[in-house]
Amino acid sequence: MASKKILTKKSLDFFEKYLNNAAPTGYEWEGQKIWMEYLKPYVDTFITDTYGTAVGVINPDAKYKVVIEGHSDEISWYVNYITDNGLIHVIRNGGSDHQIAPSKWVNIHTKKGFVKGIFGWPAIHTRNRAKEEPPKIENITVDVGATTKEEVEKMGVHVGCVITYPDEFQILNKNKFVCRAIDNRAGGFMIAEVARLLHENKQKLPFGLYITNAVQEEIGLRGAEMITHTIKPDVAIVTDVCHDTTTPMIKKVTQGHTEIGAGPVISYAPAVQNKLRERIIETAEEKKIPFQRMAASRSTGTDTDAFAYSNGGVASALISLPLRYMHTTVETVHQDDVENVIKLIYETLLTIKEGETFSYFD
Repeated sequence: MASKKILTKKSLDFFEKYLNNAAPTGYEWEGQKIWMEYLKPYVDTFITDTYGTAVGVINPDAKYKVVIEGHSDEISWYVNYITDNGLIHVIRNGGSDHQIAPSKWVNIHTKKGFVKGIFGWPAIHTRNRAKEEPPKIENITVDVGATTKEEVEKMGVHVGCVITYPDEFQILNKNKFVCRAIDNRAGGFMIAEVARLLHENKQKLPFGLYITNAVQEEIGLRGAEMITHTIKPDVAIVTDVCHDTTTPMIKKVTQGHTEIGAGPVISYAPAVQNKLRERIIETAEEKKIPFQRMAASRSTGTDTDAFAYSNGGVASALISLPLRYMHTTVETVHQDDVENVIKLIYETLLTIKEGETFSYFD
């Protein structure tokens, strides 16, 4: 298992299609349909909820339930205000970075389809370089090539339209995957690959497995918060991204040391159940899967927290994929790490026995 390559051409074609499809927070359903279509041969049934979380289920009748989870949404902007001369002011939908906006193309989602726009920025010649004003939410605007508010509205653009970046999947130097929304479409991809491997290797699990692709993580873990009450799991293994801290301007003293290519990152945090985390570490050591460690403070800031503190407490752990340039349009991960996260989740599932409590008192 640990020696052969995991990702197939079919896998990567799915990953590319899934990444390239825009699925901003609150508008995830088209991406969920792509994901469910890929997952369909490997699961027994699906659960979906009101806000669009999708769950592929293996062994739906089993009493003991294990979740593996990623989130499906990406950061975006909303149209907030249209000026009389046809420029569009925005507000965030999730943690969108105002500093990377200037000179980016955007897609404004309307009932008529995408309207193209650009984040403008005053020319260098016109700025006072002694007192440079940085990009901020108040001074970045989208230009759709209109000169009046009416012209903008005629295009189908109105307050509340969501805005995404059109940047698509590319491979850098043979083994680095680059795209917007790798946070955390990579998570949905990796848990789908775990389901594929279980199916292809004819593994029969002694529990129900809930492959969960949650919505609305970027605005406060909301999709996970909703679906965990529907599933009522006994165990949850969550995968999200974390920072590669080896690039300039990141302080390792505060952010710790984690890097792409060095393996999955296993978190220490109050929400991470210690016995479950140690099971993951023991599995990594036994299967010779490289891994890194990360300490969170009060919370992990991922869906792990939502699962952990639900339903009277659910044994939860976090396996992260190290990523460079989070919340930009060039998020970058290493293929080896993607494969090793898949391996680590897969191998850990094979160690879980029906009815395990992970209690500190057993």
